[in-house]
Amino acid sequence: MGTVTLGVSIAVPEPHGSLLQERRAGFGDPAAHAIPTHVTLVPPTEVDQDRLPEIEAHLADVAADWRPFAIRLSGTGTFRPLSPVVFVTLAEGTAGCDRLQARLREEAGPLVRELQFPYHPHVTVAHGIAEEAMDRAYEELAGFEAAWTCTSFALYEQGADGVWRKLYDYEFGSGRPVSAVPSQGGSPVRTTS
Repeated sequence: MGTVTLGVSIAVPEPHGSLLQERRAGFGDPAAHAIPTHVTLVPPTEVDQDRLPEIEAHLADVAADWRPFAIRLSGTGTFRPLSPVVFVTLAEGTAGCDRLQARLREEAGPLVRELQFPYHPHVTVAHGIAEEAMDRAYEELAGFEAAWTCTSFALYEQGADGVWRKLYDYEFGSGRPVSAVPSQGGSPVRTTS
């Protein structure tokens, strides 16, 4: 059946998600419109397509046992020189994200994998662009603030065009998957499965 590339993340809600995506594009990051604004829980992972039902069941089980937690973004950080990334920092919610990503990637689960770097929840706003643009992103978003209650995580699939598309949101407490189905106009329509 082939393979698919999946990722699991917490979407940054509106209006903050679109604002940070537009700022990322404005800094010259060509990936800005291919990657919805998010906090990564499981990084891009290639899996056999026939394992999708098992993965979806695992995500539903984890979400059903999870409870909402607060996330607050405040200021900027960078992984430079180790990795060419500037990000918005999680001032609150890091422990919740860390526990959640560990549970999603547990050894007995279908998303077990080694990480290239130690887990550090963040929201990328510039990646792999000119140093001057990275500096600008770091400085211009230093005063950025946003806060919300995280009530779900999402499963994304990377298309052949490199664009990440949401497949399902998994609501905490119920595990109920909510799919994002494109309408004829191209905008997602929320439906329950």
